[in-house]
Amino acid sequence: MRFLLAPQLNPARESGWRKTWFDIIYRHDTPPSRNFDLLLIVAIFLSVLVIMFDSVPRIHGRFASTLYLVEWAFTLLFTAEYVLRLMVVKRPLRYALSLWGIIDLLSILPTYLSILLPGSQSLLVVRILRILRLFRILKLTQYVEEGGLLVQALWRSRRKIFVFICAILTIVVIFGAVMYTVEGPEHGYTSIPTGMYWAIVTMSTVGYGDVAPETTFGRFAASILILIGYSIIAVPTGIYTAELASSLREASRTSKHHDSRGCPECGLEGHDPDAMFCRCCGVRLPAPMG
Repeated sequence: MRFLLAPQLNPARESGWRKTWFDIIYRHDTPPSRNFDLLLIVAIFLSVLVIMFDSVPRIHGRFASTLYLVEWAFTLLFTAEYVLRLMVVKRPLRYALSLWGIIDLLSILPTYLSILLPGSQSLLVVRILRILRLFRILKLTQYVEEGGLLVQALWRSRRKIFVFICAILTIVVIFGAVMYTVEGPEHGYTSIPTGMYWAIVTMSTVGYGDVAPETTFGRFAASILILIGYSIIAVPTGIYTAELASSLREASRTSKHHDSRGCPECGLEGHDPDAMFCRCCGVRLPAPMG
């Protein structure tokens, strides 16, 4: 889960206004930097609320111009922040290509694209992803470590899940072709992809009902597919649960070789017994007990 943390960046200058703004923007252990982050999060929340309100027809009809101006004001604010972030780092391209840099860029692009493609500003809700900065601001880094176990378990089960998905797609293609042959266009199955869509909806037990079998054999095939769907729903859950349990056991064995000293800055625990500094934020750790 390293992608939830800021990339390791250095200031463009060792002194001057760039160094000052680098500390404000990228550090989170001083009052100015903390206030900057909190104000930024408030602005993100407000901008997302503006986008949501603008999508309501009644509100849009009465306050369209006002909301449009407010949205542009937020976009210009975030644009200035993005440019400033690039200016104060030693390697701007490194930040621009990092996950945070891409999210920051995507949070401002839709407004500019709306000039050419009206309506694309609704995509600005991607700004809500920037709220992940709360993990660093509120010193919740230890929760990132726990989230890493979930991602690790998912990654380790990727091959089993891939085989499972391939099996599901095979069943979907077969039943889609069968329903296209049996039911035909006169009953709504105008193509094999349409039959595949029906198979996915049926096997997932969603059952929209927009396409339904009307022949006896078609209903029989639908019944079989429903039973198959119920029987395989638990398969990916079981695969993931088994890998998660294995990851937890490994983490438990590893933790026995670490002490329980918590970082006074970010709260991270589980450092090596001889560690002097936090492996997350670099702050000096308290002396080992005993």
